[in-house]
Amino acid sequence: MESTIDDASILITGGTGSFGKAFLEEVLKTRSPRRVVVFSRDELKQYEMRERWGDDPRVRFFLGDIRDRDRLKMALHGVDYVVHAAALKQVDTAEYNPMEYVKTNILGSENVIQASIEAGVKKVLALSTDKASSPVNLYGATKLTADKLFISSNHYSAAYNTAFSVVRYGNVMGSRGSVIPLFRRLAEQGQPLPITDLRMTRFWITLPQAVEFVISSFTQMTGGELYVPRIPSMRVTDLARAVAPDAELIEVGIRPGEKLHEEMISSEDSRRTLQLADRYVVMPTLSQWGYREPAGDPVEDGFSYTSDNNDLWLDVDQLRSMLNDLNL
Repeated sequence: MESTIDDASILITGGTGSFGKAFLEEVLKTRSPRRVVVFSRDELKQYEMRERWGDDPRVRFFLGDIRDRDRLKMALHGVDYVVHAAALKQVDTAEYNPMEYVKTNILGSENVIQASIEAGVKKVLALSTDKASSPVNLYGATKLTADKLFISSNHYSAAYNTAFSVVRYGNVMGSRGSVIPLFRRLAEQGQPLPITDLRMTRFWITLPQAVEFVISSFTQMTGGELYVPRIPSMRVTDLARAVAPDAELIEVGIRPGEKLHEEMISSEDSRRTLQLADRYVVMPTLSQWGYREPAGDPVEDGFSYTSDNNDLWLDVDQLRSMLNDLNL
């Protein structure tokens, strides 16, 4: 499938994070973008990225915060496509610092929307999380609000030809904050591995898979869609055994704001959900002028996409093989 990002100018907010680094590496290696702008507030991480990619004439680094709309407007000048990856993401930290999460995840997202429209950006794709579906913690609630903002923005951006869509996926293998380094460190020290609940399941996707899914979604989107990849689930106990087969597992109890099983599409949203070969598409609640419904099959009545009712699963051997392939 030909990507729309070839010969285009792309900006990624939060571009110094795990996804941003993987996205930049992939598009520079396999696509032909005219320019890729890394927008973030972390000067140290930008310096480290410049050490690796700074000689590539297609790469630009822009220091700024999505809370600053004027700075965003300046960075978005001449940009065709935006990947909005900037967010505060730690579940437990959000409970103690709620307004900081509101300022970044909600108000910052509003700034991205407004600045993109004013700059004449063609397409904006926001990265969501499984925690935004039926949220039980503040982080998930802020991401759900951001999702709604991006989808609804298509109603008043139509006159400006800026389209907004959302990609929602689960835990990313190898991303910053992954439990894998913790498991390895404890296993090397001969300590037991803490499991919040031995029944816990999670969706699982690799960084390269997440990047490819985002790129393909740019090609497919017309505005208003929420894309969810069909990805496998895994049991957290199986992941622990893949990392450290001989380690003892101890149950420590679910943390505040944590779910036993993750959800990416609720039963309420299923009435607007189509299934395609590699993804689900949740269509917008309100119809909008010019919207083209994708070709797909409606899911069954009452369907929900949760990590415990998935039809795709990774076992211990498959997880271990993935860890080896990714050098994790």
